[in-house]
Formats: sequence, structure tokens, C-alpha cells
Amino acid sequence: MRRFLTNVSLVLMLVACSATSGAAASTTAATVAQQVAAGTPSTTAAAPLQAQTTSPSDFSTAIQTVANSVRPAVVQITNMQSQVGPFNQGAAVPAGVGSGVIYDGVGHILTNDHVVAGAQQLQVSLPDKRSFPAAMVGEDPQTDLAVVQISGDNLPIADLGASSNMQVGAWVVAIGNALALPGGPTVTQGVVSATGRTVQEPGQTPNTAGPFLFDAIQTDAPINPGNSGGALVNLNGQVIGINTLVATQAEPGVSAQGIGFAIAIDTAKPIADELVATGHAAHPYLGIAYGPLTPSLTWREHGQWLRGGPGRAWLTGGVRRDPAWRRYHRRGRPAPG
Repeated sequence: MRRFLTNVSLVLMLVACSATSGAAASTTAATVAQQVAAGTPSTTAAAPLQAQTTSPSDFSTAIQTVANSVRPAVVQITNMQSQVGPFNQGAAVPAGVGSGVIYDGVGHILTNDHVVAGAQQLQVSLPDKRSFPAAMVGEDPQTDLAVVQISGDNLPIADLGASSNMQVGAWVVAIGNALALPGGPTVTQGVVSATGRTVQEPGQTPNTAGPFLFDAIQTDAPINPGNSGGALVNLNGQVIGINTLVATQAEPGVSAQGIGFAIAIDTAKPIADELVATGHAAHPYLGIAYGPLTPSLTWREHGQWLRGGPGRAWLTGGVRRDPAWRRYHRRGRPAPG
């Protein structure tokens, strides 16, 4: 488990469970790897789970109802990577464990990119004790989302909701493979603490920064290593977020409690659809750079100067000569860039 100080003055930790982060995680991941051989993929269509609607009058059983509905579709993902042995023989060993959510009838699983990054093999274990090898469908490190796929009979399916409908103070349930403990996913409960948060993840290597998460859901539902890629669920049994990271310190020596973040499902679902359709996600960018204009800066190759003198700004960059640029230029408009 790696911890870093981010630009929001919180020490945030990705909640995938490293194979070296604890004996329980290592032992469980190894056990999963041994069990995978028993899984036989097939192509029978999956059976969807029924979402449950909970009213305040039966809140005493609400968490149990949600857990029974969604927990079967929250899987454990073991990231297997090659390791060279003492006699130079290669072997795939567990490098980390996280969670994922089966969300459609053909076995697509939505998870975090940091759960599956660098994997040579992926093994998926269901709460019903079945295990399958998984194929990578697509990754998007910029949003820390990925989709993998398994093939099996009667796979449980979680219902995806709408995170835009969530209100601060609403009850939620977090489901994931905390610490890779044997026996299936862990269920915890809390509330939506805030919506629309922007946080930056720690990088995959020490002293580096990861991607920004926009429009994230903040929750006080306990989230632990191994929960990455798991489900944040409303009391109607609908997935409204993908659990991703947790704050561990407000500043060095000052611990933070009850601050976790999930990628809103309204953000995650379009990315997942794009990954399934194309294998990658496209993101817009602004193709310019700027800097102060000084007397010595009078001309620069490939540059376009703004009017003005010292104290003003200059602009460089522009639009690449791609098909969109050529179509724009053929219409008789001034060529951008």
C-alpha cells in the first residue's frame, strides 16, 4: 500500500490490495490463483439481479436486502504478473487484488485501471466460489477505469443507477473485497458525505501523481485496500459509484477518518461503453501553450504571436492538420493553428 500527499492536503491511498501489503492478501490471492483452474468458461447469457426498493419503514433490513441483491455481482480480481524464478523460469504470481462489478449479460466487469494495470493474466473469482480467467477489454488510465470480461453460465448482474440523483446524507452501501479476505466481499454502510468532489490520485510509483477524478462521490462508508473497483450502492440496490480511494491523513501526523471517494457511475458508464466499443477512451485537449512576451521574443517557428509588446502574452501550438482541420479549411475559413 503506497501513500502520498496530494494537492488537496490529504494523504490519499488507492484501495487495491497489493500482494505485499499483508499476509492475508498474499495468501488469499495465491489461493484464488490455484482455484482458477477449476473454472470452465462458457457463453450462456447471464441472469440479471432484481433491484430492491427500500422504504423508511423497513430500514432495519435495508442493508441486508441491498447486500443480498448486489453482493453476488461484486467479484474479486487478481492481477497476475510474471516473475522470474531462481532458475530463470517465468511464472505468473499474484501482484495485487481488487474488486469489480459485473454489469451486463455478456460478462463485462467494470473496475479501476489501477487494479488491472500491468497484468499478464487476470483471474476473477465470484462470491459463489466460481473462478474464471478474464480478458482485458479496455483501459483508461486518465479516468482510472477499465473493463474486463469473463464468460460463464448464469452470471449475476448488478443494476447501474444514476449518481446524479444522489443527495448528500443519503444512505449508501460499499461492497468489495476488503483486504482480499476469504469468504467473499465485505459489506459496509455509510452516507453520501458530498458530491462533485475533485481529487487527485497518488501515482503508481513513489513520489508521482496520478489522474484527477472529477465529480467524485465522497462517502464515510468504510473503504479498505481491496475495495478498489467495488460497488457503492444506494438503498434501491443500484450501483451509483465505483469505490476508488480513501484519505488516510489530513497532513503528516494528523489522521483522517471516514473520507473515501468513488467515481460516480454517471462518469464511469460512458467511459465503460466507449472501452467496450473501441478498446480505449478519447479525451479532448487544448492544443496551446503560453508564456510571457519579452523584447527578445519577436518570432518563433511554428508560432502565432498575439498583438502587443513587452508585458503581453504569446501563444503557440494550434490544431494538427488532421481530417477535421482539412474539412474546416476547405470550407474557405481561415486555417486554425
